[in-house]
Amino acid sequence: MAEEEQELMLDGVHIVDFSQYLAGAGVTRMLAEMGADITKIEIGPIGDGGRLLPFMKDNRSGFFIQHNRGKKSVALNWEHSEAIEIARDLAIQADIVLENFGTADTLKRRGLDYESIRALNPSVIYLSVSAFGRTGPWANKPGFDFIAQAASGLMHMAGSPDEPPGVTWSAIADNNAAVHGFAGLGYALYHRERTGQGQFLDLSMVDCLFHHHEIALQAWHLSGGDFVPKRMGRHHELVFPVGLFQGPESWIAMLALDFQWGNVCRAMNRPDLIDDPLYAEMSERTKRRDELIPMIEEWMSTFETDQALLEHLEEHRVPASPVLSPVDAIDHPHFNAREMVRWVDDPIHGSLPIPGFPWKFSAQKELPELTAPLLGEHNVEVLTTKLGYDTEQIEKLKVAGVLIENST
Repeated sequence: MAEEEQELMLDGVHIVDFSQYLAGAGVTRMLAEMGADITKIEIGPIGDGGRLLPFMKDNRSGFFIQHNRGKKSVALNWEHSEAIEIARDLAIQADIVLENFGTADTLKRRGLDYESIRALNPSVIYLSVSAFGRTGPWANKPGFDFIAQAASGLMHMAGSPDEPPGVTWSAIADNNAAVHGFAGLGYALYHRERTGQGQFLDLSMVDCLFHHHEIALQAWHLSGGDFVPKRMGRHHELVFPVGLFQGPESWIAMLALDFQWGNVCRAMNRPDLIDDPLYAEMSERTKRRDELIPMIEEWMSTFETDQALLEHLEEHRVPASPVLSPVDAIDHPHFNAREMVRWVDDPIHGSLPIPGFPWKFSAQKELPELTAPLLGEHNVEVLTTKLGYDTEQIEKLKVAGVLIENST
């Protein structure tokens, strides 16, 4: 007997996705893994701007593939009123509508904003993702990940104190907003299940990053302004040992708070340091970190390899890690065991690696096999099944240039 097909957690949930690039597309990327039916509305002639981002090969973007698997592409020329009508007709049938345009006016002018859709679909959940949010003095200010890092204060905290602000060249603002949007939609769906009410979610990339400041505001306040949040470099100024240490081969990240300090001392075979009044309190260790750093690094240098050092630290329950590059994960046993390097199929590129799905739901143990769409690949399917268009209507829309298709 054939194995019964797994029911996915979001089977039957219909999403109309107007987003492009990453902050919005990242939300629906995760929803697709859970079985949501996602209609991706793309604006012709190019479609999602993410289709143009590197790395490109054979005119096909790896970036686009990673963030748009499992979505059905409907590509429309918005210069035609018929295109806007199609987009609206799809949105008023949706459980969730999502957008991440630079300004709210982009969709409002076309009658595709929350108020317009809610008037026809009162239970709709509408997620708007933007750099600065839809309210406030900067509501219409354009922004991407890099800009959000700067405005949120996160860039101010990255790097060494005697150097310019540091940049994280991974899309932490985009991806963090995507995870927040993913979580928010789950609660919005739960709320609608209980009450029948849809709602509008206003999600700002800057807000999401600003939420990362775990001590900056209250530490400044409680210290009477003596502590000013700033770049600290390789070692934390308030807690020690928390930082990067030179290992026998490369950098080792180690973090030991009060409860772990004794473990560090025992690992170094220096139990005398545990109760030494010069180092017993975290505040004292922090003051004396310039003498402790070389002491720790000299001890680390006695190991032949980083791996031997890390195994020794783990034996003593000291939190530590090598500083890995993203590519190191491809053949790493832990990342492979967690299925966090995932090889997926693409109709043009064949098999390629992407980061895996971070949630491990016991109710959905297997992930669906998904591919990223070609531009306008699902025009016919969506217009036929969702809107009831016949072949003649679709052909007229193609001839008029309302519908757009491309082979990449």
